[in-house]
Parts: sequence; C-alpha cells; structure tokens
Amino acid sequence: MKVAIITDQHFGARKNSKLFHDYFLRFYNDIFFPTLEKEGITTVVDMGDTFDSRKGIDFSALSWAKNNYYDRLQEMGVKVHTIVGNHTAYYKNTNEVNAVDLLLREYDNVTVYSKPTEVVLGKLPILFIPWINQENEEETLKLIQKTSCKCAMGHLELQGFRVNKQIVMEHGLESKLFGKFTRVYSGHYHTRSDNGTVFYLGNPYEMFWNDVNDTRGFHIFDTNTITHTSVNNPHRLFYNIYYEDTNYQTFDTREYENKIVRVIVRKKSDTKKFEKFIDKLYGANIAELKVVENFVIQESEEFEAFESEDTLSILNRYIEEAEVSLDKSMIQKMIQEIYQEACELV
Repeated sequence: MKVAIITDQHFGARKNSKLFHDYFLRFYNDIFFPTLEKEGITTVVDMGDTFDSRKGIDFSALSWAKNNYYDRLQEMGVKVHTIVGNHTAYYKNTNEVNAVDLLLREYDNVTVYSKPTEVVLGKLPILFIPWINQENEEETLKLIQKTSCKCAMGHLELQGFRVNKQIVMEHGLESKLFGKFTRVYSGHYHTRSDNGTVFYLGNPYEMFWNDVNDTRGFHIFDTNTITHTSVNNPHRLFYNIYYEDTNYQTFDTREYENKIVRVIVRKKSDTKKFEKFIDKLYGANIAELKVVENFVIQESEEFEAFESEDTLSILNRYIEEAEVSLDKSMIQKMIQEIYQEACELV
C-alpha cells in the first residue's frame, strides 16, 4: 500500500499572506494532487503543524484550507490521518485542545490523533506520536517501549537533527529511544535530515529566507517495504540574485514575477546601470525586493558577515563565535523562534 506523508503545511502562515497561499496552492495543484491521482493513493498521513498559529485561526485562512485542500481530499475519497503538532496544540503542556480537532470535525475522512496511538495502514502497524509534552510524555515513552510496531510517525523534537540549514538541534529527546523501530518519520523540523533510521521529511514549501535553495516537497511511503520516496516541489518563492556589473539588457527577469528577491551586490562599477537593473526587476512585478551591499556588525570587529548570508544565518554564526559561557544552542533556538514570530508581524 502506498501512503502520502506530508507535514508542517502551516496553513495561514505569514498572517494569512495571499502571496504565500498562492505559492502553496501551486504545489498542491501542480504536484501533490496530481501525484495522488497518478499513484492511486487514498491515504494521507499529516505529521503535524497543519495550521500555523496555535492561538487562533484567520477565517480566511480556514476557508482557503477547506476549499483548496480538505474539500478536495474528501471529494477524492482520501483518508487523512492527522497528528497534532506543537503549532496546532493550543496549550504547551497538553494536546487536549487543538486546532485540527476543533476545525475539521465536519470531515468524516479526517481522523485526529492527540494521543499516541497504534494504527494499521495496509497490513503495517504504525505508532502515531503527536507532540510530546508534560501531560503525555510518560504515556508516550511507555508505549514506545511496549509497542511491537516496526514503524513510527510523529511530530518529534529530537537531538542531532537539522532544524534548518544553519542549526542542528542539541535539545530534546535522544534518538536512541526510538532505536527499536525500523523507520521513524517525523515533522517539526522544516529541512530534511536523517540518521538512517529517523527521517525528518521537511515541509512542502519555502516559508522563510533560511529555506532558500533547500529541497522541499512530500513523500510516498510503501507499507510493504517500509521505505519512502521523495516527491520534490520545483516551485520556489525566495531568490538570491548576485549582481556583478550584470548586463540589465540581457538579464531575464521573467522567473521572478511574484517572488521575494534579494539582490546581493558583489561588484557595482556603474551606478546608473545598476539602477536600470533594479528598475527592470521591479518591472517584472516581483513581490518584494531587498538589496544587500554589505553587512556590518558593530559589536565585534573580528566578526565578518558574508554577503550571501541571510539575517538568521548571521545571527546564528555570531552566537556560535561569541565568547560567552552560555548554552549557545538554546540561544540559537530562542532567536529562531523570535525571528519566525517577527516574520509573522510583517
């Protein structure tokens, strides 16, 4: 049996931005739904963080999610197994109140898992593990020890895996707790990484600057072989353009329409030609443009920021190189959360 695994869809992201939802929709219309139809897939496992905000839902975002995702899955006769993630649990110490359970009750094809549960897909028993918190940690760890399932799927925070391209998580549970499983699949971290047994599958699309050029998409899981195959999303939203006295007359701007673009200036000998280059980009109807000529961090003369780095990369590296007797990984995690919350306010 083939099953689609998708995670961290974050419907309503960036304050329900139309730009982002239009970008998300290209993935669903061009990649996700056609693949389900082509492969004859009738089961989807959603491994958490389906909606972006744990505190509430924009009605427009909910309408978008229902019209463009849930209604279509229901019409296709697709069964959806939805695991509660940290963004869909209202409280931080319990999964009892969660967005997916409250918002999706009208769909008889959607089952929500707020507690660890053994579920059979095809002929394969799988342990579904929702976000682990103070209330369910003991129950979850006991079931992990007791279960005979060879496969687990969930929304886990484990040590030693990449949160994004810049940060490796140094907190959370140890992956050895899951050593009894043949395969463990998880959401939560948006970039792909694995240790051969535990696989973080990453989210379907770019959402922040630190996602640029990082492979996105979803996966097809075979319950017979307990293996998975990537289905990549070719659509991008964030672009870096490196300007080196680039000829604006021959530069093709068509792919940047409705994109978020950062021009990184490496060489600029003629200001007027550079201005014409920028004007041409604006003429391509880009969604957002930022020009970066240099970075300067005043606090340390020895710290050099590279022109290709984004804001979060600079902050993470600055923390890493700082001579302080603090838990740097924890500071980096806090900065990551603050940065993403700040992006929501833009």
